[in-house]
Amino acid sequence: MQTSKYLKHILLTVTILLSFLTTLSLAQKDKTIIVKQVKEDLRLDGILNEPFWHTATSINNLTMVEPKENSAPSYKTTVKILADKENIIIGIICYDNPNKITAFSKARDVELNGEDYIKFVFDTYLDKRNGYVFALNPFGSRYDAIISDRGEDENSNWDGVWDARTSINKTGWSAEIIIPVKSLSFKKGLHQWGFNFERRIARLLEKDRWTATKRNYKVISLNNAGKITNLPDFNLGYGLLMKISPTAGFHKNYGSAVVFDKDLSGDITKRITPDISATLTINTDFAETEVDARRTNLTRFPLFFPEKRTFFLEGADIYDFGLGLGGRSIVPFFSRKIGLYKGTQVPITIGGKLNGKIGNTNFGGMYVHTNKVDSLVPASDMGVIRIKQNIFQQSNVGLLATIGDPENLKHSWVLGGDFTYQISNLFGDKNFLFGLWGLYSNRPDLTGDKKSYGLKIDYPNDLFDISFSYKYIGDAFQPSLGFVPRIGIKSYNFGMDFMPRPKWNFIRQFFFENFFRYVTDLNNQWESYLFFFAPIHFLLESGDRFEFNIVPKGERLNEPFEIEDGIVLKPDEYKFTRYRMEFESASKRPVSGQATWWFGTFYTGTLDQIELEMSLRFTSNIIFDLNYEKNIVKLKEGNFTQNLFGGRLQLNFSSDLQLSSFIQYDSESKLFGSNTRMRWTITPLTDLYIVYNHNINKITRNRWQFDSNQFIVKLSYGLWY
Repeated sequence: MQTSKYLKHILLTVTILLSFLTTLSLAQKDKTIIVKQVKEDLRLDGILNEPFWHTATSINNLTMVEPKENSAPSYKTTVKILADKENIIIGIICYDNPNKITAFSKARDVELNGEDYIKFVFDTYLDKRNGYVFALNPFGSRYDAIISDRGEDENSNWDGVWDARTSINKTGWSAEIIIPVKSLSFKKGLHQWGFNFERRIARLLEKDRWTATKRNYKVISLNNAGKITNLPDFNLGYGLLMKISPTAGFHKNYGSAVVFDKDLSGDITKRITPDISATLTINTDFAETEVDARRTNLTRFPLFFPEKRTFFLEGADIYDFGLGLGGRSIVPFFSRKIGLYKGTQVPITIGGKLNGKIGNTNFGGMYVHTNKVDSLVPASDMGVIRIKQNIFQQSNVGLLATIGDPENLKHSWVLGGDFTYQISNLFGDKNFLFGLWGLYSNRPDLTGDKKSYGLKIDYPNDLFDISFSYKYIGDAFQPSLGFVPRIGIKSYNFGMDFMPRPKWNFIRQFFFENFFRYVTDLNNQWESYLFFFAPIHFLLESGDRFEFNIVPKGERLNEPFEIEDGIVLKPDEYKFTRYRMEFESASKRPVSGQATWWFGTFYTGTLDQIELEMSLRFTSNIIFDLNYEKNIVKLKEGNFTQNLFGGRLQLNFSSDLQLSSFIQYDSESKLFGSNTRMRWTITPLTDLYIVYNHNINKITRNRWQFDSNQFIVKLSYGLWY
């Protein structure tokens, strides 16, 4: 009864607070641009010389956000938007000195932060929550993503169907972009979408935008987007996309004969309505997916690796759950648990998903059947359902449920609910978020406390970024289709960053960062703590950055911890202090990189961690990235050294044809591996992949031995009906 009384007081206080904050938010008048409807065909060449471009309404009034907020841009930008019954067409003219344009890549799906680019977003439901991101550099390198984490982040693993061409001329550069509406989900009958546009001039570290022109906002902050109007009633045809993917190749493991492979997979997507789509996948194949980058791990907890497989990425933003679950402390639905088990691929024989929106209700559902793998896992059925109801201006409340287990454990499920209150115009232009969430998991092989819950209060803005979060994770909370690296804890997190911008000629911004984490067991006995303090961290006007950190840490081991083979730390309380020095050169240069040195005490001894990264981009056709990490550990229990090396060579023949080779070696596995992949985009719906993987083992100091290799050819052929 006493607990119920306190809970009522808390809920009443929260309700009053949210009502007060809502009254403080100020409405913003949206900017609009009228879309010109056309019937003529476009010649996609990056040159806006067709007659209909001259009569289209233009966006010319961008505003500088960086380095001088609310100032006039250094160069003029013109944006025009057309539409026909099947496509959105965008034309852009970026006035500039053509000899000073900063561009390196022609590849698809690369980060463009160190280059000149244009980026635009669509809010196709006009709900200020979900959106698509598209970006392009002067060489035609394309980037796309879906907006995630309520406008705080982008999921760049999503691949849309679109095409673009660019042209560099004596007045700057221009672009023509065509996006088939069949590749987007949108609200039926809606003749206006949310829209925003951003241009980056890399050499000046300048960003110019149409709306969301405060530094507190990002271009993906949809609540501050403008609108495009006069959209036609789009023709989706039958709304049917069929993809057939034949695959052939061979693989060989050490000591065994060559095995020849051939397979056929298929995907069918039906657009039931413009905002509801269903996908069926049969004999799903992920041969073209790039391998994970290896990482070292000196903690007691598993590392998180992101999802990269196409089937699971489409519509993945619907499964985002809870506020304050950043850092991958809890992911209630983690799609990598499906089709992968302990590093081994498990065949997916059939799968289906349904995503969409009805009114203010977003929903998503997925079902997958995996085949058995002898001596590893039996056949299994797994699924997830997510419902998210939009409330207020930007807020939502939702439910999530998963069922099934990779090992086919019966009666395995998770059920949870979350509520997030969000505004981006508190006191006029400030962001504020408040979230509550709770989860309950059931697995027949676990006993104990199976619940988890938490809250977060967040004030993420340009001058001050302040947050507090709390998580309770039961000692038996282990969702079969989730990722939870640490159970049986209470976690308290507080962060406060002060980031002033001095009016100096050489320093653009300071970052005085403070973050404190305190973790206890369920009986309130401390287990670990961390205080991250950045007394020195600044960004120069050149784009270079320097940082020095002090990080006191504590770890209480309740059981022996084997940190390295044969080196075991005994149960005890350990308190030590880590330091970090880091320098990052501006990515706008042809040669750029980052050097990081962690040093200081570590458990019973010392640890030096050296991390080096370098990017060489002398031409747009050849890009070379290198990374190296070395951990030198000296403990009373023993000494050891870890080395990790990675390199990537990217050959860009055009924006539709690339060859890349990703090589890795780490001293722990003593495995040297290469993943070489060619991708040829024949049409926006058809790709040819040629993949070769090769691995060798280091047997002795000077001797290497063949481990395995694999050669794959895959054609992904698609047609719209």
